[in-house]
Amino acid sequence: MADEGIPEISGIRTRITVFLLHRLFVLTRGMTMGVRAACFDEAGRVFLVRHTYVPGWYMPGGGVERGETVTAALAKELREEGNLEIIGEPELYHVYQNARASRRDHVVFYKAIVRQVAPRKPDREIAESGFFALDALPPDVTAATLRRIRELSGEQPKADIW
Repeated sequence: MADEGIPEISGIRTRITVFLLHRLFVLTRGMTMGVRAACFDEAGRVFLVRHTYVPGWYMPGGGVERGETVTAALAKELREEGNLEIIGEPELYHVYQNARASRRDHVVFYKAIVRQVAPRKPDREIAESGFFALDALPPDVTAATLRRIRELSGEQPKADIW
């Protein structure tokens, strides 16, 4: 969980940087694509991360780089954000347009069974991470994360917008 010795990155400066990077990607790439996964351990708990630069708890993931496959990006992001290893094959769940980031951004969303090879220590990107029972999620889980969990459980239909 959170390490009090690691300062959180300045919110406004980081948000401006993220905004500018998204604008740069719009100019240099025809479309941007990210990958995220609902990662479950063998006990059925979901893995979530809390970043230092945006509020709330998210499912792990990140951008797909030029020349990188979606599955390679998924494995890399899960390793970087949670020290997670995928058990078996991840299940492609849906592809969403992430209109909040830009009209050109898409998120490829997977469901995966994972194991954590070592605890993930907080750093400048990830403030906290951990596995949570679905009935005991942290109070500040993002709305999009809650929607994906509800879709996976069949409580609501799949949406096309992240």
